[in-house]
Amino acid sequence: MSGRDFSHPAIADLRLRARRRMPRFAFEYLDSATGTEAGARRNRAALDAVGFMPAILRGDLKPDLAVRFLAQEYTLPLVIAPVGMAGAIWPGAEATLAAAAARLGIAWCQSTVAAATPEDTGALSGPYGWFQHYPVRDPDIRADMLRRILAAGYETLVVTVDVPAESRRERQRRAYLAMPPKPTLRMATEMALAPAWTLAMARTGAPRMQFAMDYAKGKGKDAFEHAGRIIRGYPDREDLKRLRGMWRGPMIVKGVLDPGDAAWLKAEGVDGIWVSNHTGRQFEAGPAAIAQLPLVREAVGPDLPLIYDSGIEGGLDILRAMALGADMVALGKGFMFALAAFGADGIDHLIHILGADMTANMAQIGAASYADLPGRRIDVDPA
Repeated sequence: MSGRDFSHPAIADLRLRARRRMPRFAFEYLDSATGTEAGARRNRAALDAVGFMPAILRGDLKPDLAVRFLAQEYTLPLVIAPVGMAGAIWPGAEATLAAAAARLGIAWCQSTVAAATPEDTGALSGPYGWFQHYPVRDPDIRADMLRRILAAGYETLVVTVDVPAESRRERQRRAYLAMPPKPTLRMATEMALAPAWTLAMARTGAPRMQFAMDYAKGKGKDAFEHAGRIIRGYPDREDLKRLRGMWRGPMIVKGVLDPGDAAWLKAEGVDGIWVSNHTGRQFEAGPAAIAQLPLVREAVGPDLPLIYDSGIEGGLDILRAMALGADMVALGKGFMFALAAFGADGIDHLIHILGADMTANMAQIGAASYADLPGRRIDVDPA
């Protein structure tokens, strides 16, 4: 047992250390939801209401935490969720996370709006890499993006559909964070107070939304904003059908809450559905994602692979999602907190935290495998 098991035994501890090591504008970008953040609080309350009946006299349970998902073996049912501009939150984040995923045997999903291109990370993550794609309307750009993603080694495409418009994210605005970031005295002061972040950024260079910006050449100082317009395709069902026809590997659709939408997607031949409300970062008046998970599972049947994210704060939350129908569970903030707290070592520590928490709680539940979880699930008072 390492010293960090005592000093930083939970994601909440990693978050506090990360906050001290990051400029305020970067932390607020990562940590904030939208509006009054009621959506994020609703996620937490709904997860807390998912309980389990403890079990006794089950002997020495040693659950196997590994899973097989879309023909790939993983050591944990865990996905490093796509985080936009992760390289602005912690310098070099995308490459570090991609390499860690391959080393640890977990799934990694790179964002279209990362500070790295698919070519930068595809070889690092190997068979554990997925690529998140925002549908674009321009057919030539769309085709070239898909070509590059596949050529870089990414075979699983995750199509995000729950960003029909920009979210205001008021906490970001109060931190005076603009996209692209505009240097100010306030920003310089915050950077001076976060020397580890600032020195690392000096080594990697200022982050850019490089993949999308590759298609905004010739736009000069407006390239960042033009790149944003390129990926903001306002997709409809026809766009999804076109993508399904173009991509021959596994395709997962991310940002699904409505069981009716899930049933339609299954009929269109998608290979998996990602149940998520963007952790309350896009819209705060919707339902808790965990409350929709069993409804989506019922709508698509027992065999279609489901991923869940939104509000995961520990191993017990992963088990909650697995009990309600998820095959894999994703979190993004937790990995970014771990990276900002301790660098690449923080990722290993986070995996230790999650695996140990899952094992301990499965023993309390009397679950020898994930298949035992639904039968032990109960509703509890979240208070």
